[in-house]
Amino acid sequence: KITRAVAAIHHGLQNTLYLGNIDAMRDWGHARDYVEGMWRILQHDEPDDFVLATGEGHSVREVVELAFAETGRTIRWQGAGVDEIGIDAASGSVLVRIDPRYFRPTEVDTLLGDASK
Repeated sequence: KITRAVAAIHHGLQNTLYLGNIDAMRDWGHARDYVEGMWRILQHDEPDDFVLATGEGHSVREVVELAFAETGRTIRWQGAGVDEIGIDAASGSVLVRIDPRYFRPTEVDTLLGDASK
């Protein structure tokens, strides 16, 4: 959702990215790495349980900042809670808004995998 919206904003197809809890910590990874992990699991002779994870937590806020940085934009945050907005530091345009519809009723603040096995 984040990368698609940032690309759409960069190409002038969208104005704003709407998100819920931007302080939620998640274990982000790349699909290619997870597919390789699934392939490696399939190479085991005996069935077992495995966790595919990076073991590193990063907030939604961090991912938003990194995604916009790839388009040459720096996000400056203003406000708090549902009134917080992400502003393009150069132009002053509001690029990120919080939408209460995207808050999960059973939100888990931190989801971090342990792939030590």
